[in-house]
Amino acid sequence: MADQATRVAIITGAGQGIGRAIALKMAKQGLRLVIVDLEHPTVTAGLLGDEALVLRADVATNESWEYIAECVVGKFGRADIVVNNAGIYPNATIDKLDYELWRKTLAVNLDAHFSSAKHFVPIMRRNHWGRFVNISSNSIGVSAVGMSHYMASKMGVIGFVRGLANDVAADGITVNAVLPALTNTPGTSTIPDERKSAIWHLQAIKRFADPEDIAGPVAFLASDEAAFITGQALVVDGGMYKIS
Repeated sequence: MADQATRVAIITGAGQGIGRAIALKMAKQGLRLVIVDLEHPTVTAGLLGDEALVLRADVATNESWEYIAECVVGKFGRADIVVNNAGIYPNATIDKLDYELWRKTLAVNLDAHFSSAKHFVPIMRRNHWGRFVNISSNSIGVSAVGMSHYMASKMGVIGFVRGLANDVAADGITVNAVLPALTNTPGTSTIPDERKSAIWHLQAIKRFADPEDIAGPVAFLASDEAAFITGQALVVDGGMYKIS
């Protein structure tokens, strides 16, 4: 079994927010990192130093995942963990939601998870060990206007996780989803304070999540300690999502 200093983790959407927090958390654990973003993740790369492999890629395309896999294997010769964190959440009610926005949302938020598995499952199988941690959203269980396309993509992540977990369990690979609440990131910075307050007052923990709150559970699911957890959807939202 490889140790943490040998393992390689690929994190998408690592340029800021939750992705950056996950990268920094895993770096502290001694993992070798591949950080991927649509734009060059300059700040994250600077915080991690020269050891990380930095890639610009559009995770919505299969060609990009082919490129990512080639770069990772070319540099490290292996891949052990994939964190599918990149996502978009444009707001559009059904009367304004067109096919192009629908497809773009599905491509980034769901198709990317399929492409990552197609390219990295064969690599993980070589060492009979692997982890996929796919970021969904607690929005699938709460009321939100103008997010049908986003909710569809994030619910699809859970379905894909549950199915893929069965396909790869015999290979020592686990597949899980993390469902964060709205989190303090650049993407939520424009939400008015009164709206933020209304959101987190629905939670048991009365504050917005910070990226580090999400990074810890992701790192756990990517570890040896989570070897018997697969096909699961872990809600990390301060107690907003109600079990029914």
